[in-house]
Amino acid sequence: MEDTNNSEEAHVVGYRIFFTVWVCLIILTALTIFVSGLELGNFSTFIAMFIATLKAALVLFFFMHLRYEPPLFRVMALVAIATLTVIVLLTFSDIWFR
Repeated sequence: MEDTNNSEEAHVVGYRIFFTVWVCLIILTALTIFVSGLELGNFSTFIAMFIATLKAALVLFFFMHLRYEPPLFRVMALVAIATLTVIVLLTFSDIWFR
């Protein structure tokens, strides 16, 4: 028997938002390519990771609809991302300070 009193509401995202996010992803990709040509030393890795983080956040929030999830789900996703960030930073610090 189906529950017709579903407490979750369906969200509809317009094509304009998806198109805007896609354009932002294209611009950030072009920015990554531009920054890769600059001679910034170890700082270029930091900038590339920051741009990649922005692109991942756009994908998570809009294409994977994390923006419309309950707060607990968002917090758990943030904890997973923070854990991954700490692991990556520890790996980079091990390589940089050898």
